[in-house]
Amino acid sequence: MPDPALAVLILIFVLGLAFDFVNGFHDTANAIATSVATRVLSPGRAVAMAAVLNVIGALTGTAVAGTVGKGIVPLEVATQQLVVAALLSAIAWNLVTWRYGIPSSSSHALIFSIVGAGVASGGPGAIQVPGVTKVLQGLVYSPLFGFLGALLLLFGLLWLFARARPQLVARLFGRLQILSAAYMAYSHGGNDAQKTMGVLTMALASYYGWTGSEWEVPLWIILAAATAMGLGTALGGWRIIRTMGLKVVELRPIDGFAAETAAATVIEVASRLGVPVSTTHVISSAILGVGATRRASAVRWGIAGRIVSAWVVTIPVCVGLGWAIYNVLHLATGLK
Repeated sequence: MPDPALAVLILIFVLGLAFDFVNGFHDTANAIATSVATRVLSPGRAVAMAAVLNVIGALTGTAVAGTVGKGIVPLEVATQQLVVAALLSAIAWNLVTWRYGIPSSSSHALIFSIVGAGVASGGPGAIQVPGVTKVLQGLVYSPLFGFLGALLLLFGLLWLFARARPQLVARLFGRLQILSAAYMAYSHGGNDAQKTMGVLTMALASYYGWTGSEWEVPLWIILAAATAMGLGTALGGWRIIRTMGLKVVELRPIDGFAAETAAATVIEVASRLGVPVSTTHVISSAILGVGATRRASAVRWGIAGRIVSAWVVTIPVCVGLGWAIYNVLHLATGLK
């Protein structure tokens, strides 16, 4: 007799890896847009490099996975139905924003879809406030640090190379930006892939009835999530790359180096602290930071406004989607 719970678990893994795959091509722009915009790397080479380093970064830790997998809703509430609803909600929002070239946050789409499904499952009291607070702190502070970090780093570099010939500066930072793009891709994999690892481990915990002390991300989930993200990255998200790299501000190699280095450092620190941040938020803010070193008109604030609007809209939309999909599944199937 087939085990319905096992069938649902398999479905969750298919959806989870699909989300990681979509996340990879949706967020490719985070790692490579500035390098493509400054013509330091061709799109093909940039995507290939980002794919490999996303996989490597995804293998470096599980602190963020722990926050997502057991810090948003308690394990006793994290049913298979909840996980299915959250993944469907996040995938749907990712595809909508990808279709219109809007660099929204895959991370917050997933996390707030979990929140919405969690409320539908156990009511508002099922949500663990400390975990959501950590996410919201990352939402607020990581873009701020990305903006200020890029702004200050670029000011420092411009002061340091003020008397250097422009051609020398362009050549030097053309080479250095390859390293900063690699760093950005590595940090992106280290934070973003862990969110899917957390959700898949949440599903395993529901199936096997794990307690909090038993919760641990298996190696095979780490490898599967890393591979799915790498494959998605390899396809590239060209619509969002155009928005991120070419429409917000005109970039030089020194600008791209400063933006990528500052953003990647913020993301890497957050990963070690177990804070799930939006790589889209951080690199977008860093790009705005380098643009602000020139003059206000150097930044295309209309595009920047669309980006910020997407950030704000993602939270209520995904909470609502997660809640609605959970209830539809419950009514249609009675899935536990």
